[in-house]
Amino acid sequence: MRWGFWCICVAGDWMRKDDIMELGAYFKSIIDQDRAAVVICSLDHKIIYMNPAAAANYHKYGGAELLGKSLLDCHGAHSNERIKEVVAWFAKSEENNLIYTSHNEKQNKDVYMVALRDADKKLIGYYEKHEYRNKENMEKYHMTSKSEV
Repeated sequence: MRWGFWCICVAGDWMRKDDIMELGAYFKSIIDQDRAAVVICSLDHKIIYMNPAAAANYHKYGGAELLGKSLLDCHGAHSNERIKEVVAWFAKSEENNLIYTSHNEKQNKDVYMVALRDADKKLIGYYEKHEYRNKENMEKYHMTSKSEV
C-alpha cells in the first residue's frame, strides 16, 4: 500500500506534513492577535518578526521598519551584554528556556526572555515575553467589534 502523504514525529506526536504547515498559520495568528508586543530574533540578534502590537509599541523607534535590523542597535551597551549573556545561557542546555528579566511598575508587567527551539531542541532564536498583571477591564463576552463602536 502506498500512502499519499508523509508524517513527522513532533514531541512524540505523529503529524502529517499538511497539518504541520496548517499549524503555522494558527501560530502566526495567535502571535498576531496578542495584545502584548512580540519581537522574534535570530541568534545573530536580527529582528525577524514583529507582531502588530510590537510595531505599534515601538513606532517611535521605527516600528515595522525595525525588521531585519539588529536588536542590539535598539539597546545600550549594558542591555546588549545582558541579552548576549542570556542567549549564551540558552545555548548551554536545552532546558534553559525562560529567564525573568524585569518588572515594569508603570505598566504592571513582568518581562521574560524565552528561547525558541526547533523540533530537535536546537536553539534557533529568542523573544521577549511581556506578562501584564492588570485585571482585565473588558466586559465578559462583550461581542461588539471595533467597527461597531
